[in-house]
Amino acid sequence: MMKELVEVIAKALVDNPDEVVVTEKAEGKNITVELHVAPADMGKVIGKQGRIAKAIRSVVKAASSKDNLKVDVEIV
Repeated sequence: MMKELVEVIAKALVDNPDEVVVTEKAEGKNITVELHVAPADMGKVIGKQGRIAKAIRSVVKAASSKDNLKVDVEIV
């Protein structure tokens, strides 16, 4: 669920949507979502002073709170 959310957001932001890869690792109530983008798109996903990355994490946190999950989004 969170994997698809991160993927949709990331693909909307980047110039190379085909190179967006999202993986998800679950350990109990903790989920780690890793976002891989093309090196040229890294700045678009992180944003100035990390604002876009922070916004992505906020959206995912809000979406996961109803299921009582802890989700970490890592941009690799």
